[in-house]
This record gives sequence, C-alpha cells and structure tokens, in this order.
Amino acid sequence: MLNHIHIRNFAIIEEVELELHSGMTVLTGETGAGKSILIDAIGLVLGDRADSGVVRHGSDKAEITLTIDVAHTASTKQWLDDNDMNADDECILRRIITNKGKSRAWINGTPSNLGMLKQLGEQLVDIHGQHEHQSLMKREFQRQMLDDFANNHTLLSKVDKTFSQWKTTHQRLQDILSQNDEYQSQIDLLSFQVSELEKLGLSKKEIIALDNEHARLTNADELLQTSGSVTQALYKDDHSIYSQLSQVIHSIESQLDKDKALSEPLAMIQSAQIQLQEAAEDLRQYRDHLEANPQLLDEVSNKITEVQSLARKHRIAPEELPDKLEDFVTQLTALQSDDYDIETLTSRLEAAKADYLKVAQQLSKKRLSAAKILSKGVTEAMQELSMQGGTFAITVEQDKEASFAAYGIDHIDFTVSANPGQPLKPLAKVASGGELSRISLAIQMIAAQRLTLPALIFDEVDTGIGGSTAEIVGRELRKLGENRQVLCVTHLPQVASQSHHHNKVTKVKGNNATSNGIITLSEEERVQEVARMMGGVDITESTLNLAKEMISNAG
Repeated sequence: MLNHIHIRNFAIIEEVELELHSGMTVLTGETGAGKSILIDAIGLVLGDRADSGVVRHGSDKAEITLTIDVAHTASTKQWLDDNDMNADDECILRRIITNKGKSRAWINGTPSNLGMLKQLGEQLVDIHGQHEHQSLMKREFQRQMLDDFANNHTLLSKVDKTFSQWKTTHQRLQDILSQNDEYQSQIDLLSFQVSELEKLGLSKKEIIALDNEHARLTNADELLQTSGSVTQALYKDDHSIYSQLSQVIHSIESQLDKDKALSEPLAMIQSAQIQLQEAAEDLRQYRDHLEANPQLLDEVSNKITEVQSLARKHRIAPEELPDKLEDFVTQLTALQSDDYDIETLTSRLEAAKADYLKVAQQLSKKRLSAAKILSKGVTEAMQELSMQGGTFAITVEQDKEASFAAYGIDHIDFTVSANPGQPLKPLAKVASGGELSRISLAIQMIAAQRLTLPALIFDEVDTGIGGSTAEIVGRELRKLGENRQVLCVTHLPQVASQSHHHNKVTKVKGNNATSNGIITLSEEERVQEVARMMGGVDITESTLNLAKEMISNAG
C-alpha cells in the first residue's frame, strides 16, 4: 500500500506532502488544476521515463519520494532482499530529475536504475491511464491486456526464450546456405594452407637455427682450419700457451716461501690455465664433430628457401610461421564444427521449432481459457454500463504456419456487438467514442478483480460516461477498494461520492508563478466539493443536500 508521497518542484507543484490510506481515495479539482500530476509523479518514481520538462520553472531539480508499506507483500520483501536492499516493512523510493535532464533514483537509500524501479513498481501498483481506451484499438495492446489478465508473464518469458533460440539457429542456417560455395572454398583453402605448413615441419626454434646451421656448413673448411690451429697454439705445441703458463706457475711457486702475497696472483694464473685447458678440449670436440657435408648444406639451403617463400606468401617473419599454422588450424576446426554443418544445423532447427511450438501452444491454451472468462465478465459489465444486449468476445486463433514471434503464434482480436442481433466485429470498426470508453472501463474493472497487486490507480478512466452509469462505476471502484488500495482521479460527482477518502487539487496563482496544492477534505468540505462537481454557477441548499445524500448512500 502507498503510505506517503512527498513532491517538490515537479511540474507546477512547488511542494506537496500527502498521506495515503487504504480503501478508495479520489482526487478531484477544478478543470486545469492538474489532477493527474500526482499520478504522473507516482509513475515517475516507479520508473517512467522523464526529461527536464518535468522540473518546475526556475528550479534546478524535481524530487519525488514515495513510501510504500510492503509488510504483507512477501514477494516484494524477497525481491528487496535478493537485491541487497533493506527489506523492512516499509520501502522508500526516491527519484531526482535535474533541469539538465539527468535522473537519479534510490530504493531504501541504495542507488538504483529505472529498470529496478519498474521491476519493483510492477509488483505493487497497477496504473490505468485516461487514454487507455484509445490504446484498446491496437492489437498489440489487446494481446498484452489478455496476457496480464491471464498472468502469462512466466510463460511469455519461456516463449520468448525458445523463440530467440529458434531465430538464432534459423538465421545461422540461412547464412550457411546462402554462402555455401564460399564456405566450401574457405575450407579448401585453409586445408591446403594447413597441409603446406605442416609439411614444413619446423618449430620456431628450429627456423631460427637454420641460418646458423647454413653459415656453419658453408664455412666448414675454414672453421676446421681455424679451430685446429687455435687448439695447437693453446695446448699442443711445445711452446703452447698452456706450457708457458705451467712455467710461470712453477716460477711463482718457487718464491712463495719468500712472500706469501704471491699466492693470490698464483691462484688466478692456475685458474686461467684450467679454463684454457677446458677451452682447448671444447675446441677439439667441436672440430671432431665438424665436417664438410655438401649434401646436408644443400638440404639446409633448400629448407631456408622454402621457409622464406612461405613467409613472403603470408607476409610474416619466418619465425612466425608456426603461429600462423596454429591460427589456420583453429579457423579450419571452427568451420568444420557443428555450427557450420548444414545437417546438424537443420536438426537443431527442427528441435528448436518443436520446443518453441510446445510452449507457444501452452500459452495459447491459457489465453483461450482467460479469453472466455474475460469475455463473459466484460459482457456482464457492459449491461451495467448502459450497454444492454451488448456482447464482448475475444478471439484467439493459432497460426502455426505464419512467422513465429516472441509473443507466440496467436492472433488476438477484441470483438464487440453493441446491440442485440448485431454480429461481433473488431472493436476498432464498430465502437463509438462513448461505447469505447465504457467497454474499456468494463475491461479494466474486470481485469482489476484478478490482480493481486496491493494498489490500483485509475486516472480519469470514467471519461465519456455519466448519470447512473457513473454511479455504477463508482460503486465498482469502491468495491475494489474494500480489499486493496484504490486511487482514482475523477471529474464525476457520482464516482467521488463513493470514495472512502477525498483529496482535492488546488491551483494557487502568485505574483510570479502558479503552484498546486493537495488537501485532504473533511466531511463538510467533501460535501462542498461533490456539490461543486454537480455543476451550476452557485451551490444551492438543494445541491448540498443531494451531495450529502449521495455520500451517505455510498457509506
């Protein structure tokens, strides 16, 4: 239930605070007083879109705060808890819109977005607008209204999900079929490129080593000669460096007893001799493994030519060829996977179609059942709304062969016969403006009976009716208010007199600006307001008595 609303600098409202109560509350006022502004404010704090135009002239921001009692709404408390928001018995929604068009929102002090406000609002409030009868002419709106009445939201989500899966698979198959020749050519090219690089059979490390191997084989004779002569000079000649170092070591050792300071340079020379000996051994082994091999040189030269040719072909460095092979293999594997296989995709499409039709037919069944109930209820309501003999019926026709849609496979049409003996025809073709208003009101009244939401808002839905019909509408709204909160903006005294609570919108003109106020009427003020709504230049005693009688009869 909506408990309290605080509005500041919104439209022509400077500041308003209003306590809201259970039962039926009406909001009335002079023409042009801005009776619907309160409803607009509630809509905004529940996630409706807005721009800077809603900010009162001369103000930097509009601010709306709505306090809602959620103590008896377990699903809402669970939603708040799931979203890490304080899930006490009271929920506070706050929204600010700046004169620059920026919007910010909070739920229980936690920053939120419009999507979250809408999700929360849909669990708590249902708003019926004054122009809803115009929307009733559209088939899309008719379908949505029937689905709301049938509470088809969960099933609609399943239909939408299976439709999305079918559509994605269908589009994928169409793309493959339309590009089949190109697709096969791509596979052939990639297969050849993979085979060509696999035949090369070299790793990145081996490719880098090829140039060094080629240089070694090309200069084998010179390398053999150089390594041999160096080995001789280092170790094998009678006057080799090794022999000379041995003599130096012997000379120093003979003088150690005379000065121990010679031990450090001696150790360094001995270490150098050991390293020289190891270097000579490495050169010997190098020479033993080195030989001129013209055949191997030809093989390495050919391999280098092949590597360079492939690198030029793919416009990359030679050492990047193994990475290119890996990339080609990945592309080829993807093209040869089930996502590109026509037979597999066709099978998937059939399965997706079956899944979609299964849930779509479940949705159709629920729609047919709900259509019968709603048609019967609206037909009965039409009799009470001065449309005796009128009939309302909702047709739900399946068309499995037509294009699938996210909302199912049904064509839904609201039909009406305004007078006895006339055939049922689409609503848009037969209903006059007044009849359309009453039919729309009848649908909303019957639909509201099925809603479990704690608060219902009717914004001048009684437009186009009057007399005894208006009194019946007032009674029905009061009846709805017996077990939930009903907030109704009305211009009809017959409706206003049926309320449990009465608020009046006033317009105050200042020196520089006009502002709105909302006051809660006392019983005496309420009689005055209902009398004013009944018309006439002056409010007479008889008008006041009639207003008092209307209010008394309602209670």
